[in-house]
Amino acid sequence: MLSFRRLIFYAFCLGILVGLTSTAYYLALTGGTHLVWELIPQWLHFKHPEDFSSYAWIFTTIGGFIVGVTAHYLGAFGGLDLAIKEIHETGNIDFKPGMTITSLFSLIFGSSVGPEAPLVDIHGSMGSWLAARLNLTKEMARILTFCGIGAALGAFFGAPMGCALLTLELPHKKGLEYYEAIIPVMVSSIMGFIVFRVMTGTTIGGKYVFPEYSKLDILDFWYAVILGVVGAGIAILTILIMRGTKKLFQPSFCPPILLTTLGGLSLGLMAKFLPLTLFFGEAQIQTVIDTGTQLGYGILLLTALGKMLTLSLSIWTGFRGGFIFVLLFIGTTIGKAISLLIPSIHPTVAIVSMMASVLVAALKTPMSGAIIISAISGVELIPIVTISTLVSYLLTSRFSLLQNQRSRTESPYHN
Repeated sequence: MLSFRRLIFYAFCLGILVGLTSTAYYLALTGGTHLVWELIPQWLHFKHPEDFSSYAWIFTTIGGFIVGVTAHYLGAFGGLDLAIKEIHETGNIDFKPGMTITSLFSLIFGSSVGPEAPLVDIHGSMGSWLAARLNLTKEMARILTFCGIGAALGAFFGAPMGCALLTLELPHKKGLEYYEAIIPVMVSSIMGFIVFRVMTGTTIGGKYVFPEYSKLDILDFWYAVILGVVGAGIAILTILIMRGTKKLFQPSFCPPILLTTLGGLSLGLMAKFLPLTLFFGEAQIQTVIDTGTQLGYGILLLTALGKMLTLSLSIWTGFRGGFIFVLLFIGTTIGKAISLLIPSIHPTVAIVSMMASVLVAALKTPMSGAIIISAISGVELIPIVTISTLVSYLLTSRFSLLQNQRSRTESPYHN
């Protein structure tokens, strides 16, 4: 039996290692994106690199072809849902090298999938590998697997406490159940966060800049309830679009490489009309916050709907990645539109509440969702965020993007 002190030591070391590999993934992602969307267009004398609409379809189509080829020859099975299934069944996540490369191409070429799924696969498998080298039991292996995931998410999201809870909430629909892993995962998440921030020099806290919000108003608590209801509806719509798109494309008689190529073309054509649907949304969230008023609520609502469609197209035509940042982008866009339609709702209240409620309703992560949104927003709105997340969570108990979420005691592999 592994002692608690030794478990903490392994979690500490794993967090450092994951922080380094997360940094490498981040640098490859940012470097590749800069090459494809800035340097190459300049070399080819395209229009200004910020004007994506004129040539986005070229790069997304090429990207779709490359993703299809790498997935075909390297294999790229994985994702959050499969990782959750593996954690429940064996306590381990198998390493999938093809997922790493294919997900990078998926992200670099502008698809609407985020880095969370590859981070979970890569770094969860690192924890599983360490557990195998130490010949640990299934229960101890599961904890180190969680530690790897928590460290990676803590690094990328910049909210180690929230990401530790997110790691442990994701496998379940009704709260956190692997409670014995909380402290080790927190240690690993903090170390991954520290190493990543030191190595990349990125800002600590307050990832986005919101309109100034002076103090809580009693009406904002009522608005939080309403926004939680709206967020629940948006999350359900997103899930239904995902399910409908899955039925459309799976099973598909189209060769996989051709399917991803056509998927890439579709993403590029969508970006021609709605440029903010391109990429997974991390940087575009700030764009919506800053320019949403000029865009108007009509364009914002169309952009949110377009993002739901491009997320579904990306996933079911073969691009590899997650959807956490995409959900945050959808929530931001809807929230900004609501603040324009109903000026009495402060834009910061609307955006932050919608980010949290959409995320939580789709993934069933009420505790971590509120903490992460509060951390990356840098806004003291935890009471309002908590209300909106609880409302959306309670209204969507039968809906989730993750089909393998279940109680640990429901699994036939539980011991």
